[in-house]
Parts: sequence; structure tokens; C-alpha cells
Amino acid sequence: MTGGCKQLQIAIDGPAAAGKSTAAKKLATRLGGYYVNTGDMYRTLAWAVLRAGVDPRADEAGVAALLPQWDMHYRPAADGGLQLYFNGETVRQDDIRAPEVAAVVSYIAQIPAVRAWMLSRQRECRALGVIVMEGRDIGTVIFPDAKYKFFVTASPEERARRRFLQKGEVADGATLATVAAEIAERDRIDSTRATAPLKPAADARVLMTDGLDQDAVIEALLARIAVEDRP
Repeated sequence: MTGGCKQLQIAIDGPAAAGKSTAAKKLATRLGGYYVNTGDMYRTLAWAVLRAGVDPRADEAGVAALLPQWDMHYRPAADGGLQLYFNGETVRQDDIRAPEVAAVVSYIAQIPAVRAWMLSRQRECRALGVIVMEGRDIGTVIFPDAKYKFFVTASPEERARRRFLQKGEVADGATLATVAAEIAERDRIDSTRATAPLKPAADARVLMTDGLDQDAVIEALLARIAVEDRP
């Protein structure tokens, strides 16, 4: 893996359940770089806020008051990837991917104080070297100067189907219809928030992934990356 020499940022944005996380992870592996999942950073904050007894849907000031007590960083892991740390402790996927966390993460993400707090922590990942960072405002806010910007999306129906099949991502008793409604609400919140709304960067290449398997998505992304930036 790269660390501290050549620096290259590849930004992948897109809505929920569009397949951007899988695409970013596989692309980073192909490029010999690091995959940076900003969604896990917001999920971790959501988990921490809930654990602190604050409701992010009703108490933005309460969330903002907690932030000075906290810190979060990605660090290289023994397996060649990255490990997320919150206040010096490793973040557990089982904790941050619980349905109750998923239910409030979009509310956390729209709080201006949270996004300001995240900005420097996400930008510091530049020092890791070659990174593929995915989220909703990577190409527009975090790395507007990224050499490569993509907006990975899919139809609402396809995204609902994918999310419904993801274990641990939906509540017990959920149906395809309820998952579709939840995704539609997440889209509404993400695209209409005042701070860093979800939208493609002006110079991003948009990729619709309906009907494409994971390998086809990766090949489509790689086709847009110059030969000199491939291993």
C-alpha cells in the first residue's frame, strides 16, 4: 500500500445503496491505494451521539456540544487497509451498522457543526498517499481538486433492492417497500440540506450501475483513470 510518497485523490460520491462503497474499495485495491469510507465516519458519530443519550433529530446543539470531546482518525492496519479509530479506540462494524444508527445518520450528516468537524479529519487522509474516498460531498467539498471524480448511482428501485439484501442494514420486519421509502427520505435529506448537499461535482463523471456487476463497475472506473496513475 501507498503511504506518504505519491499522493492521488479519487473522489466517489453518490446516494445511499448505489454501490459506491464496494466500487471504491475494489478500485483502491486495484490501484494499490487506500479505501476511505466517510460513511463509517458519520456512522461512528451517530453511534457515539446515541450512546451519549442525545437525539440528533431534535437536538443539534447537543450534538455540537459533544464534538470538542471527540476525535477520529483512519490509520493503516496490519491487513493493508485502514482502521478507523474513535478517541483512540478501534471502531467496531457491528456497533456502527446497527439499524438504530442507520436511522439517524442522515440527521447527523446534515448538522453544519458536524460537517465542519469532519472536514479536516477527512482531508488529513491525503497524507496516506493514493486514496479512494467515497461519500456524498467528496468531489464538491472535501477534495474539490481531486484528479478524478465520479458520481456512482443507480435507480431508486435497484438501490432499494440492494439495501434490502444487505444483512444488518435493515430493521427486523422490513419490506422492500419500507426500505425504498427509507432510501427516498435519505435522498431528500441529503440533497436538500443547506450544507454540502448531495450532488455530482461539475466535473464528475456520472456512472449508472443498474445492470452492472461489480467487476463491470470497476472496469468502467478504471477506463477513466490515466495509465500513469495505475500500478
